[in-house]
Amino acid sequence: MSSLEKLLKQELGTANLHSTGQSGGGCINEGSAYDTDHGTIFVKFNSKAQALRMFQGEFESLTALSQADQVKVPKPIKVISNPQGGAMLVMEYIPMTGLSKYAAKLGEQMARLHLHNAELCAKETATQQSVHFQGRYSSHVNQFGFPVTTCCGYLPQENDFMDLWVDFFARKIEQHVKMAEEKYNDRDARPLWSALVLKLPKMFHDLDIQPALLHGDLWGGNAGETTEGPVIFDPASFYGHSEYDLAISKMFGGFGQTYFRSYHSILPQQLGFDDRQDLYMMFHYFNHWNHFGGGYKASTLRLLQTLAKKYS
Repeated sequence: MSSLEKLLKQELGTANLHSTGQSGGGCINEGSAYDTDHGTIFVKFNSKAQALRMFQGEFESLTALSQADQVKVPKPIKVISNPQGGAMLVMEYIPMTGLSKYAAKLGEQMARLHLHNAELCAKETATQQSVHFQGRYSSHVNQFGFPVTTCCGYLPQENDFMDLWVDFFARKIEQHVKMAEEKYNDRDARPLWSALVLKLPKMFHDLDIQPALLHGDLWGGNAGETTEGPVIFDPASFYGHSEYDLAISKMFGGFGQTYFRSYHSILPQQLGFDDRQDLYMMFHYFNHWNHFGGGYKASTLRLLQTLAKKYS
């Protein structure tokens, strides 16, 4: 048994810890499934110095999504700091396959998730008191942000609450513009972003944007299904504009039209939707640029330039 597995066994208080032989992972983390006294678990491992912050954010994201109870996620169990460096995230193990027959169901459930916080507000208004269900994420939130830092990939998202979505989103992009400048000594994005940021209010004209609990990173690789329905995982949650969650769902292979038709049957597209999707895709291109290098630079700058010109 490795030192990590010994630590895991101790922290979980289980007499038995046996690998099932099933593993998973991606470009950020590695993961393995284990049988324990308390059932089968899935454990994500990362040795980076920032792993503890990253996993704490994912734990809180899974907690918030689980308590909203609109779409199935693995229930988080524990975040464990590794004294030798890095951390582990322990969660419920859910055997699943790729999203297929339940794509429409996921679209419906994601729309319900995005409406959930507004529905809590309506209930509170009707009863003239706070509506609290079980769990700390089960009452209405009236600002944009999240109680903790969450990471899209391993890069942190500044989630301090703000009153206006335009300001909150502008801060997200500014964070990545500065990161590209510092990490790559690349200032090509700065003049384009400086021009676009002044025009952002035009892209949200006449929209009443209510904070919605978001997955934050819902691309095709972060969704699957069991025999009973869809499952989403690897979230980077915060309260934001519902449309934000759709942009990355169209990237990197993305979800099919069945998903989007189902979603929009509940939350129809609003005027300017396509341009805002480009704006939100731009964040994810920035995020990939700052994760993986200049291969994503051209796509980022192209979206910046197109939007800045269109709203000039």
